[in-house]
Amino acid sequence: MSKIDLSRAITALKCGELVVYPTDTLYALGADVYNGDAVRRIFETKHRPFGIPLSVAVASFDSIENIAFVNYNARRLAEQFLPGSLTLVLNKKSTISSIITGGLDKVAVRIPDNEVALELLSKFGPLTATSANVHDMETPRDIEGIKKQFKDGDVTVYLDCGKLNALPSTIVDITTKTPKIIREGIITKKNILDAIRHG
Repeated sequence: MSKIDLSRAITALKCGELVVYPTDTLYALGADVYNGDAVRRIFETKHRPFGIPLSVAVASFDSIENIAFVNYNARRLAEQFLPGSLTLVLNKKSTISSIITGGLDKVAVRIPDNEVALELLSKFGPLTATSANVHDMETPRDIEGIKKQFKDGDVTVYLDCGKLNALPSTIVDITTKTPKIIREGIITKKNILDAIRHG
């Protein structure tokens, strides 16, 4: 991935436009989480109901603390699995718009284990991390397939890193005492419980 491509992506994001970027699982459709108009464009581009929350990608654990209230279990899981294929659901701070969270007081956040994603996130800031597809359609594993689902002009920059083949991330809600697995991916429920229990 060239520095020119990253620079173009950052410029587009600053202008409230959308980019497609790679993660350690699949490609994500990214917008500035602090730009309400850009976030609305995510929902419109994906034809996604506004009541379904979007996840957020960040570059570091410190960045998680900027947007969500972090508890003991969050720290344990972050130490063990992040960056990686784990999405943590935490109580959100007021810095995150309720548009992103579908009106809920929780936010789903992750640190993708992908060099391009981490560089983009570290240089720009938190981005939406929703899959790069039209709602209820299969998520393509390459840029060519993604472009077929979106219209010209929907996405300003595509960061092409070839075909991505990983499984979706595991999503765990840790806002309550007992973690709740919302979606099990590469990281299993046993992995999650063991990490917390042995902390």
